[in-house]
Amino acid sequence: MSKLPDGVDRRSIAGEERLTTEGEPVYGEPTVDGRRVWDAGRSKLGAMLELGMDTHLAGGESILYLGAASGTTVSHVADFSGPTYAVEFAPRPVRDLVDVAESRPNLFPLLADARKPSEYAGVVESGLDSIVQDVATRGQADVANRNAQFLAADGILLAAIKARSENVVADPDEVFEDVRETLSESYEILETERLEPYHDDHLGVVARKR
Repeated sequence: MSKLPDGVDRRSIAGEERLTTEGEPVYGEPTVDGRRVWDAGRSKLGAMLELGMDTHLAGGESILYLGAASGTTVSHVADFSGPTYAVEFAPRPVRDLVDVAESRPNLFPLLADARKPSEYAGVVESGLDSIVQDVATRGQADVANRNAQFLAADGILLAAIKARSENVVADPDEVFEDVRETLSESYEILETERLEPYHDDHLGVVARKR
């Protein structure tokens, strides 16, 4: 099992060890010892950590989060990271993100399209430590490649690839192989793993910017 980032640890709830972070609750998650339970069934990054993938997160990193939605996962990320830029395309979830950010001064919600990084290039700093990506759109690898510009030379991509967003009828393993090939244009892939039993037909990817 890989080491968890500083600020993430496990607490026992009903006899089960669960990931937790310290921060204001966001989505009705249980709390224990003043910490929020990080539900891997609702978070692809949480699933990657539960499965023991080496995310290369130590805590305190600068993060670009693509596909932040209402803030379920990015709120946990902001609990243990440095500056965290949360990109979301839909206005309604961004309103929720603004509420989440009230208790997290390092979280910066951005109403923008992750497929068009020029929309936020003037706001997001360059030389970031990590990109966390969870976008349910066709061309997920292309999105990651376009946003590689924000990473430091040895920056890390942590992506959750949803097979059904690429092709509803194709075999997920074939979809994932295509995604790996496309990602290799900008990244060296370090590790991949299917995210079952937490998320069906999803691939967790850890990659380093070339």
